[in-house]
Amino acid sequence: IDTSKAGVMSEAITHGADMINDVRALQNKGCLAVVAQSDIEICLMHMQGMPRTMQESPHYKDVINDILTFFKQRIECCEQQGIDKQRLVLDPGFGFGKTIAHNYKMLAEFSQFKKLNLPLLAGISRKSMLGNLLNRDVEQRLAGSLAAAIVAVQQGASIIRVHDVAETVDAIKVLTAVAQY
Repeated sequence: IDTSKAGVMSEAITHGADMINDVRALQNKGCLAVVAQSDIEICLMHMQGMPRTMQESPHYKDVINDILTFFKQRIECCEQQGIDKQRLVLDPGFGFGKTIAHNYKMLAEFSQFKKLNLPLLAGISRKSMLGNLLNRDVEQRLAGSLAAAIVAVQQGASIIRVHDVAETVDAIKVLTAVAQY
């Protein structure tokens, strides 16, 4: 389930959710406690700012290092609450409080997040970073989405969030076949 609300998390866990995807990385009131009382996996996403204002003027000293620092802090908070690190997945948050340049730097250096020794999620499919570069409407971003997915996997992504599942699976199968040689 995709939520940042403790009450929704609790209900979802009660009804059998396997994973929580939280764009606020368990920073909202009560979220750490709800997850700590369960054995559910959690995807911690980085987002600078809040959803309504995150794209107004994103700024980083160093986007990669700033996100690594954020993740280290969130992992520490989780562990302090009794959430085993092995339950965590990290998503640097393509498009969430980042400029186009930040997004492409993150994709180019995605492997830097492997330093944290946790599974990495990349959600790039159909994003505006592709539309802006390719000058394509959202429905016309398949090729860009596939290219981004391949780069993310090459850079260490364990999970790829996509819209075009069959096409992405085919592209990753080709990548996997080539990587065997």
